[in-house]
Amino acid sequence: SGPLKDMDFSVQEEGGPRILHQFILEPPAVSFRISGEKAGIIDIEPKTGILYINGSLDWETKQVHKLQVECLNESGSIVKGPYTVTIYVEDINDNPPEFNQKTYFGVVRQNSRPGKPFMYVHATDRDDPTTPHAQLSYSILHHFPNPYDKMLFQIDNATGAISPSRTGSHYLDSQKQDKFLLVVSVKDMAGMTTNAFTSSVDVIVSVMESLWKAPPTIRIKENSTEVHPVNISKVQSNEPDVTYAIFEKEKLPRLPFSISENGDIYVTEPLDREEKDTYTFFVVSKDKMGELVDKPLQINVAVEDINDNPPVCQQDLTIIEVQENEIGGSNIGTVFATDMDKKDTLNSRLQFHIQTQEPEFPENNLFFIQQDTGVLQLTGRSLNKRESAKYFLKVLVTDRKFETICDVEVHVIDINDQIPIFEKSDYGSVTVAENIPIGTVIFEIQATDADEPATGSSLIIYQVKEGDPNNTLIIETDSETNRGFIKINKALDFETMPAYNLKISATNPEPLVSGVQYNESSFTNFNVFVTNVDEPPAFHKQFYKTEVSEDIPVDTLVMTVEAYDPEGDSVQGKYAQYLAWGKILWWRGDQQPPCTRLLDNVTQKSKAYLTLHLRDVNDNPPEIAMDHPTFFCYPVSGGEKALIQATDADEQIFYSKFTFSLADEMNARNNWEISKFNATHAYLSPKHGNFEEKTYDVPIILNDNGNPPLVNKVNLKVSICKCSSENSCF
Repeated sequence: SGPLKDMDFSVQEEGGPRILHQFILEPPAVSFRISGEKAGIIDIEPKTGILYINGSLDWETKQVHKLQVECLNESGSIVKGPYTVTIYVEDINDNPPEFNQKTYFGVVRQNSRPGKPFMYVHATDRDDPTTPHAQLSYSILHHFPNPYDKMLFQIDNATGAISPSRTGSHYLDSQKQDKFLLVVSVKDMAGMTTNAFTSSVDVIVSVMESLWKAPPTIRIKENSTEVHPVNISKVQSNEPDVTYAIFEKEKLPRLPFSISENGDIYVTEPLDREEKDTYTFFVVSKDKMGELVDKPLQINVAVEDINDNPPVCQQDLTIIEVQENEIGGSNIGTVFATDMDKKDTLNSRLQFHIQTQEPEFPENNLFFIQQDTGVLQLTGRSLNKRESAKYFLKVLVTDRKFETICDVEVHVIDINDQIPIFEKSDYGSVTVAENIPIGTVIFEIQATDADEPATGSSLIIYQVKEGDPNNTLIIETDSETNRGFIKINKALDFETMPAYNLKISATNPEPLVSGVQYNESSFTNFNVFVTNVDEPPAFHKQFYKTEVSEDIPVDTLVMTVEAYDPEGDSVQGKYAQYLAWGKILWWRGDQQPPCTRLLDNVTQKSKAYLTLHLRDVNDNPPEIAMDHPTFFCYPVSGGEKALIQATDADEQIFYSKFTFSLADEMNARNNWEISKFNATHAYLSPKHGNFEEKTYDVPIILNDNGNPPLVNKVNLKVSICKCSSENSCF
């Protein structure tokens, strides 16, 4: 209580009815009057001067109430005042935070950088923003589905920025899961107290394909006449404000491509498919610091063909032979041409037409050529050599743009009405050794043919018809003399084929005319006898392979090898048992093996190869392997750690897991402790600080856990020493 004067009051909201103050009347005043922002619940008792609140104030509705209080006399006139009474409403945490949307929707790109926000959520709190009541903290409670047991998304607790986590940046894939529902929570009181108000909201995130992706194979027509550079494609990073660059995958004299600052890819000059039909290079994106933002993209360019190559005749002059009796419609030969444009496209499709025929006697159009194959045919009648021995054709070969003339000569040859006749019906025999080299000519034969020389009607082809099922022999013809040369085609083997009784035929490449057939005059007989050659013994295998433990005793049988005589004879002699069944024994290196002298005076020898793999045995105890001495800095405080390593010389399987322990001696377990670091290392630590400045022997037991396990006790020397500022012993 007190006299009327200007006063300020602080009132906590939601406090209910209460008395704030009592003003004292001073004569001639007999009553009080209040006016202003009473909010319907603030008033003063006129006679007693009690200022009160008949209800609860609300900070969110009004934070300050301005009032005027006056003193009145008996006549109702103001005798004192008005004075200002100000009521400040104090906020309490009575409002939960509220999101500004019922549901949020966002889009994230595959391969987006972790920590790079792709959307924001925002919440507000009606409480006093200058107090913790309205300080908000965001978090992600769940996301559905959660296939990797790690959160794919993260949120900035202060700003509400949502971004992919490192896991999410790697695993987000619209093909596997294109939508996620995130439950995002917001707490007031900065999330620091358990009684803070909490609200949550659903955030639906759509996963979309990354913008940063290689375009499909870029196709560029060769020999373009456009003004270069020409834009051929574009790439776009998921991140803004990046720069782009190109680097080669192939080593080329020049790379005819460039990229602009906004990701447009250009070809800088015309390309020639016949010179190079594909290109491959990489595009990278970099931030302002020059660091890579995205993984490099591989760009593939295919150069498309245009029709820029004319047909080319395969031969300057194509010569075709036709027998006089060939009937109409017969295929007599083919005109071949090529086109360097892309195969199996219309640009390289060739068509053939006969442009001229000389002579045109006895009539024109004696020949027909198949338009798409170049196969030449007779149209109607057979040709007559007496009418013309040769015909000259000009064949027009075209693609869709170019044309070429191919020259063809058609030679009319005598009909094949004479058969080849051997000079002898039996050429007797020849004897050869089984080791005669392949390709050796062993005999010559001769047949004659009365048809027109140097034609297919008179050329003779010799073939073995009987007596050589494996084609061990071949017969080659001298095309000028028709003489046949019998040659060795495959290695002879007396044991499997000691003799060849051959029946040989002589035929022509051109068919015989109707009514004429080959007879006995076109066949001859010839015998080849093979003599035996003393061959060396042979092993059943050229390579042998086995495995033994490294600790096998001397004289252990390692393996048995078998040899045989190719002639089929039994292996005779005092050392036959070693040749037929060779027993390989383990022998010490400092002694002479018992069988080395067996090869003395032997004329036929053979070799085979043995690969002997030694299987490791756990026969090496573990040791301490230290590149530097173990030490601790003096004075020791206790709890320091030094890393020690164990190793042994056995195969890795035997020392993949070492066990370290302290021996129960030299008071080791009271002074030191040892703890596992990994399979090959452990930490050694002092248990107290009462160590002198000297070198200690620490007994350590190492177990390699092999089969069988080997245990080794080693004394590790540990120095307690004064150290430099770099923590190394002086």
